Amino acid sequence: MFNALNSLGGAGQLGKNANANDASNSALYASFAIVGFFAGTVTNALGIRFALLFGGLGYSVYVSSYLCYSNTHNVGYVVFAGSLLGCCAGVLWSAQGAIMMSYPPEKHKGRFISCFWIIFNLGAVIGSLVELGLNFHKSDNDTVSNSTYVGFLVLTFLGACLSWLLVDAKHVVRRDGSRIILMKHPTWKTEIVGLWETLSSDPYIIFLFPMFFASNWFYTYQWQDVNLVRFNTRTRALNSTLYWLAQMLGAFIFGFALDFPNIRRTTRAKAGWVAMFVLTFAIWGGGYVFQVKYTRQDTAPDDHFVYDWRSNGYVGPMFLYIFYGFYDAAWQTCVYWFMGAISNNSRKLANFAGFYKGIQSAGAAIIWRLDGLNNPPPYMNLFASCWVLLAGSLVIALPVMILKIKDTVPIEEDLKFSDETIEDVIGRKIIYDSPEQEKA
Repeated sequence: MFNALNSLGGAGQLGKNANANDASNSALYASFAIVGFFAGTVTNALGIRFALLFGGLGYSVYVSSYLCYSNTHNVGYVVFAGSLLGCCAGVLWSAQGAIMMSYPPEKHKGRFISCFWIIFNLGAVIGSLVELGLNFHKSDNDTVSNSTYVGFLVLTFLGACLSWLLVDAKHVVRRDGSRIILMKHPTWKTEIVGLWETLSSDPYIIFLFPMFFASNWFYTYQWQDVNLVRFNTRTRALNSTLYWLAQMLGAFIFGFALDFPNIRRTTRAKAGWVAMFVLTFAIWGGGYVFQVKYTRQDTAPDDHFVYDWRSNGYVGPMFLYIFYGFYDAAWQTCVYWFMGAISNNSRKLANFAGFYKGIQSAGAAIIWRLDGLNNPPPYMNLFASCWVLLAGSLVIALPVMILKIKDTVPIEEDLKFSDETIEDVIGRKIIYDSPEQEKA
């Protein structure tokens, strides 16, 4: 729902009111960056179910702030809601990352990541369809209706409540009888120390930090500087729907390709890197062709030209926006899969997810603030920053693909970061079917 709302540009507000959205999201990602980096500690100490409930409620407050702003123009509440959501979302995404990367067996991690990303973006598709339906006849450029915000508010609140129905990680048993690797007796002290132990035992994760930083940087450009300024209200809603549908397709293709059973995992990791490098230059090269056609000066007048879906020349920008969505899903799926290929330990992966979301949000806070300045950088500068960051971060991450991702991670290595024993996590089915048992 958050993505559906923001991908409209300005969170559904007019361009002249988009500064409130920029300020809110700057505050959001600033607090997210701080809380997110330490969110693995919070998640491991409190448990995944509570972390998801707490995190989900922040989205309801965030949506309510825009409903309020549409009627009162209360910027203070919008900024407060953004800051609160940053704190909540940091914990939620750490818990989500731990579930997605540690619950599945190694051979199915790409599939789980794909399924999550498809379901996640199905919510954005539904939200975008709601926006499209409610604004279908608005051929002019206007703020979305109050009923749109009310619909989002109800959906986000229900989603937060549903998280309480999940089973705690300690009770999860896989089909083969094995269990999730975690701390049996976590405390605040063990988890704070564990954060440092993650960095000291796995320092190579730093090579992925630039990919983390770049992973949300481009949203501001795509939503505020393409969709918001180049399309009218109903066409922005259509673009958002297509964008999130493309995300579902991208997650499906990359998630299942990264799990392809007849190719070694080390080879799949390198192939995923090559695919992302090629897509970075193909899709963003197309974006450059579109970006050279307009500047901030061109879009400054209130009556500047915006595309409607009936306009001549709309098809090209529409497909570009679709490819932007596909690329985002491919990027996020690969990053999660790379992290999941390094470890199977839920405690460590919760910290990895916290690093990911914290550093990702630091980048997002910067770009949202830059775009919201009274004298913001030219569109072309922001576009170039996206392209350079994405391509450069891939190059920096290459050593991880080559040197650190293995075909499998031994259970003994995963248990080093836990107080559990091999008997606690290996299922009876695996023990009794082991080669040693068969020889006996």
